[in-house]
Amino acid sequence: MEFKVPEKVQYIIDTLISNGFEAYAVGGCVRDMILGKNPEDWDITTSAKPHEVKKIFRRTVDTGIVHGTVTVLLDKDHFEVTTYRLDGIYEDNRHPKEVSFTGDIKEDLKRRDFTINAMAYNHKDGIIDLFGGMEDLQNRLIRCVGNAYERFDEDALRILRAVRFSAQLDFHIEEQTKEAIRSKAKLLENISAERIRTELTKLLVSDHPDRLRLLYELGISRVILPEFDKMMETEQNNIHHAYNVGEHTIRTVSAVAGTVSEGRFSPHERSILRWTMLLHDIEKPSTITVGKDGQNHFYGHQEKGANTARRILRNLKFDNETLDAVVHLVRWHDYRFTLTPLGIRRAAAKIGKEYMELLFEINYADTSGKNPKIKQEKCNQLEEAKRLYREMISKNECVSLKDLKISGKDLIAAGFEPGKEMGIILKRLLDAVIENPSLNNKETLLNMAISMK
Repeated sequence: MEFKVPEKVQYIIDTLISNGFEAYAVGGCVRDMILGKNPEDWDITTSAKPHEVKKIFRRTVDTGIVHGTVTVLLDKDHFEVTTYRLDGIYEDNRHPKEVSFTGDIKEDLKRRDFTINAMAYNHKDGIIDLFGGMEDLQNRLIRCVGNAYERFDEDALRILRAVRFSAQLDFHIEEQTKEAIRSKAKLLENISAERIRTELTKLLVSDHPDRLRLLYELGISRVILPEFDKMMETEQNNIHHAYNVGEHTIRTVSAVAGTVSEGRFSPHERSILRWTMLLHDIEKPSTITVGKDGQNHFYGHQEKGANTARRILRNLKFDNETLDAVVHLVRWHDYRFTLTPLGIRRAAAKIGKEYMELLFEINYADTSGKNPKIKQEKCNQLEEAKRLYREMISKNECVSLKDLKISGKDLIAAGFEPGKEMGIILKRLLDAVIENPSLNNKETLLNMAISMK
């Protein structure tokens, strides 16, 4: 079996071999080649020691030389070249205390996480598969190399990586690996928030985010997102719903933003949408009440959920842009549109034009996870809301101060004093324009402002 390896990767491997060393592409890039995918990253492993790699290549950077990694620079591209290594004792369930180098590729491959990531390849030797990775790829299986309990003791992040790979590749996790995950899930307490955020996001934006269910079934979410367990254990008992809160959430996460290949949203928007759906009903378990009709209600779950979403995302060290967007969308996810032009203008003014298309997508996803009997009616309402909104956009109607045809500077030029009162006048002018878009011209607004003095 021969694969197309990028020219520069091939050059590095050939150069190392011609200098008397072994060298292979290794890990995820080999897995992806076998699966017929284009690898995003190329890792190279070699019997050459770091100082020997540096002697062979003219431009290198010591990116992780203590752990055997040298980055080779070729033109504007860079490639990590790592010496075969043995890991010492893991003290923190994440990093080995020390590493030592070896000349035996088997020793290097057997310290890796899963069999499908523990294969190496070069055009001379073909695929080096010592642990059944090819068979596991054929069987669509995630299985640890060697003893799963030991692999998770070494690096607890592998617990989350198993579920993430299951979601990205649509593979199943092998039973012994599952049992080890159940046994070792608590070790995730030792993993940094940033690492957990990265793995959860990769899981969420994949084409199979329904693997979130595994987080609950294997005891992972109890450690990293206990609020999800509460959702999985809260019945809705409401005419609008056919599933418990957790199952509804999983279905809505799967429904939002479509598949990766459809490319309907940017990667950043996709992340925002998926995180919003994961967290949109996060406080339903704490706001449950039973009405006179005997049905469950969840009054105030939107606002309380927004606050909880902020706390969760902050704890996971999210950037402010993503955090603010998700919190905002969680807060407004249940907004009931008034299906008139004025109703839509008021909605856009409250929610913000920059969020409206995302909110429509969230509304569709939320509806898809509800009782099928009422689904069509709600979808029809959404279609009308979206039609009215796009009509509003096509007419360039004003719903924010920045679209108002008069500004604070204009009012100051007309003799108004800067300050709170001027801000109140601008807000009243905006309200008037939202009610009647034809008022949005400078002369009219200035006369209105003068009359408000």
